[in-house]
Amino acid sequence: MISTLSRVADAFWRAAAYCLHPRVIALSLLPLLIAGPLAWGLMYFFWEPAVDGVRATLESWRLIETVLTWLDHVGLQGLRTAIAPLVLLAMAVPALLVFSLLLVAVLMTPAMTNLVAQRRFPGLERKRGAPFWLSVLWSLGHTLLAVLALLLSMPFWLIPPLALFLPPLIWGWLGYRVFGFDALAEHASRIERRRILAEHRVPLLGLGVLTGFLGAAPTAIWAFGVLSLALAPFLILASVFLYTLVFAFSSLWFAHYCLQALHELRQSRATEAPGDLLDPRPADEAAPPALEEAQEQPPALPAPSSPH
Repeated sequence: MISTLSRVADAFWRAAAYCLHPRVIALSLLPLLIAGPLAWGLMYFFWEPAVDGVRATLESWRLIETVLTWLDHVGLQGLRTAIAPLVLLAMAVPALLVFSLLLVAVLMTPAMTNLVAQRRFPGLERKRGAPFWLSVLWSLGHTLLAVLALLLSMPFWLIPPLALFLPPLIWGWLGYRVFGFDALAEHASRIERRRILAEHRVPLLGLGVLTGFLGAAPTAIWAFGVLSLALAPFLILASVFLYTLVFAFSSLWFAHYCLQALHELRQSRATEAPGDLLDPRPADEAAPPALEEAQEQPPALPAPSSPH
């Protein structure tokens, strides 16, 4: 247990230090340059129609209409007009979070994993157990599962304690599956990747849960209430940047931990079978001992014939 905690802590401070590397800072601008203009364009062209659609949907529900009518009677007409935009933001922020995670996984994680490997494990062999397209499909598939889990868990968000823990747990599981896979895709074989993800499931899932809580932290900038509607364009850009930083740190954390685990796995294999290191040939090509002895001994001379 102590060894596992020390590996997690070691990977943590190394990931924090790598976040200050110029290459990581430059890479962190890529998701912002993609997601920022895209989010801004969607808000510019589709914000008003989307707000009108959400407002019409809410007013068609009898219970919601009763609550809105009561707000009008008590003099809170401003809340009636603000509910639809707030609901739209509540749906848009998780989508923005998922999109930022995918951008980091696709654009940043391979480059940052290579950076960690070059600086810490320059002799680590690249077995390329998963091609790039498989990593993309893996990330998309698990993201869809996480979004489905979020939708199914929404009724439980009405219970205050569960609302604080369910989303970070789901994001943590998603980070564990995506970043753990991507950190090993280039350097580990398929068997090595499966073994590491199985043997280190608990600490990697712990890393994912912690990063899930970190990923929920930037959502606090939307806690301005109605004021956030006026600042929404700027808060969108700030959210993308903060999500990128959090997921970049998470990716580096997983990269340091997983590559260290892969390095230790290969070292343990080398010490378990030292005899395999003496003969560079494959086992099926190595000569049998009897044949080697026969090759080393000089051929026997024929026995002299006995005189008659």
